[in-house]
Amino acid sequence: MQNQQFGGANKTNTSFLSPLERRLSPIVVPKIPSWLQTHHLTMLTLIWSLLILGFSYLAATDVRWLWGVSLMIFFQYLTDHYDGKVGKYRNTGLLRWGYYMDHLLDYVFLCSVIIGYAFILPEKSRYQLLFLLAVFAAFAVSAFLAFSATDRLTISYLKLGPTEFRLALIVINTLLILFGTRYMISGLKYVNAGAVAALCFVVYQTQKNIWQIDMREKEREKSRQVAVAKTYATPKEVYVFTSVSEPMISVNQSKGFPVS
Repeated sequence: MQNQQFGGANKTNTSFLSPLERRLSPIVVPKIPSWLQTHHLTMLTLIWSLLILGFSYLAATDVRWLWGVSLMIFFQYLTDHYDGKVGKYRNTGLLRWGYYMDHLLDYVFLCSVIIGYAFILPEKSRYQLLFLLAVFAAFAVSAFLAFSATDRLTISYLKLGPTEFRLALIVINTLLILFGTRYMISGLKYVNAGAVAALCFVVYQTQKNIWQIDMREKEREKSRQVAVAKTYATPKEVYVFTSVSEPMISVNQSKGFPVS
C-alpha cells in the first residue's frame, strides 16, 4: 500500500508523441523477454551513454560515426521508456529505486550527449555547450523541486518531452553528417537563447501554480478555524479573528468583555 502512494511512480506527460506511446505500450510490454527485468532496462542507460561517448570520439575524425550515436540514443529511448512500464506490468515493486536510478541515469545520458558534441565541435564552442548542459539540467532541477512541492512529477513542457528531445538529437546528428558542423557552431547561441527563454517560462508557470496551491491551503485553513470556532461557540459568544496568527478570543455579547 505504501508503494502505491508514492507520487514519483506516476508521471505527467502531455507531449506531442505521448498519445502514440500510450497506444503502443500495451502491445510492446508483454512481448519483452522475461529475463530482461526492469532494473536491467534502467541500468542499460550506462552502456548506451558509454557507447555515445565512444562513437562521438570517433566522429571527431569521421562524422559518419554519429549514426552510431543516433542508434544509441534510440536504444536509450527504448530502455528508458519501458523500464517503468515493465516494472508496473510485472509488479516488481521497485518504485522508489526506479525513480531514483532512472532520473539519475537520465542526467548521465544528457552529459554523455553534450560531452560527445564537445569532441566534435571546435574548442571555442565548449563554453556554449557547458552553458547548454547547465540550462537543460535546470529543467530537471525545476521538475524535481516542483514534485517535492506538489507531489506531481511533470516531465513535459510546452508539449515537448523526453521523446521529442531524443528525436531532436537524432535530427541534429543527421544534419551534422550531411552538412558538417559549421551550421551547428553558429546556431548554438540561438539554441541557448531559446532554451533560456523556455526555462524562464517553465519556472514562471511552476512558481505561479505553487503560489496558487499555497493560497488555496491558506483559505482552507482559515475556513477550518472558523468552522471550529462556530462549533464550540455558545449562543451568547461571538468569536473574532483579527489575523490568522493572532489567538482566538470570544466576546460575551451581553456583558461586552472577553470571556476567555
